[in-house]
Amino acid sequence: MCANLSSPTVTATQFDAVIDSPIPVDRNRLGIRLYNNQLCELVFLEASHQLLSPLNVYGSDIVRQLEQYFADPTHSFSIKLAPEGTDFQKRVWQALTACPSGTVITYGEVAATLNSAPRAVGGACRHNPIPIIVPCHRVVAKQGLGGYAGQTDGMNMVLKKWLLSHESAI
Repeated sequence: MCANLSSPTVTATQFDAVIDSPIPVDRNRLGIRLYNNQLCELVFLEASHQLLSPLNVYGSDIVRQLEQYFADPTHSFSIKLAPEGTDFQKRVWQALTACPSGTVITYGEVAATLNSAPRAVGGACRHNPIPIIVPCHRVVAKQGLGGYAGQTDGMNMVLKKWLLSHESAI
């Protein structure tokens, strides 16, 4: 399966591609990791991280689609996904892919569709290994933005706000 690298000292060779993004935060490079030619992880990396051209046609397709999304936030991704997680997390992530660009949905609304609880949905969002493509940034609190990647302030919230603004959702 896809290796989960929690170390802050990952290298470019641990990815199938590393690209720049227009996201205005310090971690604006995206590390793309594949497993069996399916996307299993998209990692925000420091701006100084070494770029890496896609290693195969599957990586090239993902890079192309990410570039299309950054040029046109209404782009619909058609990428085969292989995220690692529990069955519940995978159900949440699958549900999020149905939330179109330019819209938001609350944790409670997602929970209702899955017969679950909002906090459980938030936990699944926090562990989403494929941000942007699995759009956990579109999930908000009943009142306010909620959090992003387990944080309610700092770089992660700047990232969430940028993504929602890019999609004209806020």
